[in-house]
Amino acid sequence: MIKLFIIYLCMFTAFRIGTVIFYKPETIGVFELLPSFWLGLKYDLRWIAIVLSPIIVLSIFKRFSPFHSERNKKIWTYYLAVITLVIMFFYGADYGNFSYNHTRIAASALNFKDDPHEMFGMLWESYPILWILFALAVAVFLAAKLFNRIHGSVDANNYWHKFEYKRRWYLLALLLMFWFVYGFLQLKPLTRGDAYKLNDNFKSYLALNPFQNFITSLKQRKPDFNTSGAFTHYSTIASYLQLDESTSGKHTYERTVLPNSRGLESKPNVVLVLCESFSMYKSSMSGNKLNSTPYFNEMCKNGIFFDHCFTPTFGTARGIFATITGIPDVQLAKFSTQNAEAVNQQTIINNFEGYNKYYFIGGRSQFNNFRGLMSNVDGIDIYEKGRYHSPDINVWGISDKDLFAEANNVLKDQNKPFFAMIQTAHNHRPFMIPPDEKEFTCDKPDKETLNKNGFESFEEYQAFCYTDFCFKKFIEAARQQPYFNNTIFVFIGDHGVEGESSAVYPKAWNSQRLSDEHVPLLYYAPSLLPPATYHYTVSQIDVLPTLAGMIHQPYTNTTLGRDVINQQDILHAAFIIHHDEGNIGVITDDYYFIKNINITQEELVPVKDNLPALTPYQTDSIKKQLSELTSAIFETSKWMLLNNKKK
Repeated sequence: MIKLFIIYLCMFTAFRIGTVIFYKPETIGVFELLPSFWLGLKYDLRWIAIVLSPIIVLSIFKRFSPFHSERNKKIWTYYLAVITLVIMFFYGADYGNFSYNHTRIAASALNFKDDPHEMFGMLWESYPILWILFALAVAVFLAAKLFNRIHGSVDANNYWHKFEYKRRWYLLALLLMFWFVYGFLQLKPLTRGDAYKLNDNFKSYLALNPFQNFITSLKQRKPDFNTSGAFTHYSTIASYLQLDESTSGKHTYERTVLPNSRGLESKPNVVLVLCESFSMYKSSMSGNKLNSTPYFNEMCKNGIFFDHCFTPTFGTARGIFATITGIPDVQLAKFSTQNAEAVNQQTIINNFEGYNKYYFIGGRSQFNNFRGLMSNVDGIDIYEKGRYHSPDINVWGISDKDLFAEANNVLKDQNKPFFAMIQTAHNHRPFMIPPDEKEFTCDKPDKETLNKNGFESFEEYQAFCYTDFCFKKFIEAARQQPYFNNTIFVFIGDHGVEGESSAVYPKAWNSQRLSDEHVPLLYYAPSLLPPATYHYTVSQIDVLPTLAGMIHQPYTNTTLGRDVINQQDILHAAFIIHHDEGNIGVITDDYYFIKNINITQEELVPVKDNLPALTPYQTDSIKKQLSELTSAIFETSKWMLLNNKKK
């Protein structure tokens, strides 16, 4: 048992060292990670104890001991081989997750179990699965050989020295295992929250092993029905949304917004483009030297552009949900699109009366239950895989270029106003360019230049440039149609992607993972909207209220989105939640406030360079204000997920 314990301890430690080698930020020194390794040792001891305890418990009865018979030896060797397979599989999945999301694998990974076609298809097309499985099989085979050899050497030692079976040694070992499970050298039980006290994302994830993170996050997949906190914070939300006294007195969030004097009376069409992984810092609009989106950059100069827009969360399903409903998806581990209690929601889109409604997705609308979410839109016509003439190029269906072309072919024949949503997908692994693409070209920067400007590979950079190319082809094609001059095109990223952004943004974008949520937001209608660039902070949940405010028609808003153009004197702020670690916060024009729902931890981080130093009193005042707003939005969002039902 001691030898097995040492083997597994070396294995877990090697995986942790690998995390440092492959993923350590350059800003963190190796010696700064010692507390993570010490805490990580405690987590590893717990899970090694859990792995070995069945052998110890059953060996208290001599006939189940690995040394009682040849049959027992084989059974326990098979058990160890299977356990080793599970460990290596978990760490392999964890490394893959870390390379993309920069977080340990958690129960949120189960969100894709309902969509095995997309999940396995994306993995197959993005990674060398056969080689990975071969390497895994070889590693498990060698581990089984090692376990068998260790058993043989100990068995021989027992035989020559005539060691006798003594139950007390197993009982003592079991007591030691209980200590490790409780928490080695801990006065209180070891919990997942202990890792977040290290106050740094990478340090916390380095300490955690994937088993601790995954198993303890499973409970978060259940909807949180404790929504009483919304009423505690009602006055804060009423002020934030600028609710009038009649609304506030009824403790409701519903308000009817009448047209403003600048509302467009031409009943313009709307095309809402939901852009996959459209990170602001990777784009030309940020000043990125690689100039990956030159066409979209020119569009921004001729439209209403918000350069400080933030999504509430990371993830496509959560981003689409927030855009359509106006509610941050604060359910911790399971997407609200997959939650039967939450997917039924009111949406401002239904206030666009007399409009034909369309939703275009290149693959299957069943993925992440986008169909269920879009079904909240009255009379919506869903175009998906099976309704297109264009061929599929990968697991996500047809290419974005073909998706835009197919959508344009439908929209050009409309004789009524329309509201169309187009959800792109190919700026995502496996980063494939259509094999028959002849027109698209892009430069090929060297690896160092790519990394300095936020791209992990040429394939990722090429896919980002291809996104811009697809936007160009779509707008050029639409410009040839009669509907173009009376259409508002809205472009919003579903989320960003964490990466090296220090070349264009302050360090908070890296240290606090703001690049996960920072996306471009553009309202483009050259014949209808005068160009303007806004530098203040807005949220993805503001997209539809702001759009509705541009058109001369009343609309009803029941959630947290605001018209960030026509509402005056509002607090420029956006709510952000990082689900896996439990961080919630609010970003303003100057600061990002973060606190943790699991532990007592608050932080105020500047998001601009060269801000004047705050006095302790000023710091406490800003923290208090933003802490109250953060809790208010979080609690109100929980209430709305279960109570903002479509009527």
